[in-house]
Amino acid sequence: MTQIRTIAILGGGLIGASWAALFLSRGLAVRLADPSENAANDARQRIQAAWPHLAQLSDIPDAPPWDALFITQDIAEACAGTDFVQECGPDRLAVKHAMLAKAEPALAPTTPIASSTSSLMASEIAQDAQYPQRILVAHPMNPPHLVPLVELVPGSATDQQTLDTAFDFYQSLDRVPILVKKERRGHLANRLTSALYREAVNIVAEGIASVEDVDRAIANGPGLRWALMGPHLIYHLGGGAGGYRAYLDHLGPTQEARWADLGAPRLDAATVETLVQGLEEELKNLDPTRLTQARDDALVALAKLKKQAGL
Repeated sequence: MTQIRTIAILGGGLIGASWAALFLSRGLAVRLADPSENAANDARQRIQAAWPHLAQLSDIPDAPPWDALFITQDIAEACAGTDFVQECGPDRLAVKHAMLAKAEPALAPTTPIASSTSSLMASEIAQDAQYPQRILVAHPMNPPHLVPLVELVPGSATDQQTLDTAFDFYQSLDRVPILVKKERRGHLANRLTSALYREAVNIVAEGIASVEDVDRAIANGPGLRWALMGPHLIYHLGGGAGGYRAYLDHLGPTQEARWADLGAPRLDAATVETLVQGLEEELKNLDPTRLTQARDDALVALAKLKKQAGL
């Protein structure tokens, strides 16, 4: 995507800084806007921390190209002259509307604005926009510089050119863009993870298992397979020679029986306390100071393994 060379990032928190590290590693210029007085220092620290992991996955300079990074508190200043906008502000409509009101006058009418929102819908974000056709959701999973998925969700006004441009752009960065055909709260991946999390909370709330054992069950069981294949493909393999159809014919009724028994917990005060106490017990067996580093080290190793295995 040679026509996209300069990116504006609106919001320099965990997600914004992670995007910035990825964009810089691909030779792009980044103009980052964040109202915090500590934004510049915090963003640079996060980019520096991300750089060694990115270096293990691609051939990049030994240090971040700091001269390609411009940081300001002014959204319009960050957007001036950019080819693409990655919006990473708080997931509150009023905040996003205010950010876009400052960004749009500084942009060409066709410059795409891609929101990293985890739950809001593009149609909501674009409802007061000057050019709603250039707004879409491009939701990553944390941290986006290491997890390749990007969910593209068009709003009711998003035009095809914007969608195509975004798809090609993320693909050029070795991301895995997917198209979510209908707007729904939480898009696709977060709806799937929310379904799992609901039952993870229910199991703890009902006293079926501890927080630690729920986490151990996922990390050492289905999570290992999910890192390689999705549920449909996994059950296809589970059907043996007959594939997915054989699995559904043979074990579909057992799935329905489990669905009927799944819970619908509430995150009331008692449940929250049970969850937090359970997590604190789990952390006693871990080094909390190394959790993020260990996760990112493992994500790099997993990315290499998946590439080697052709998955």
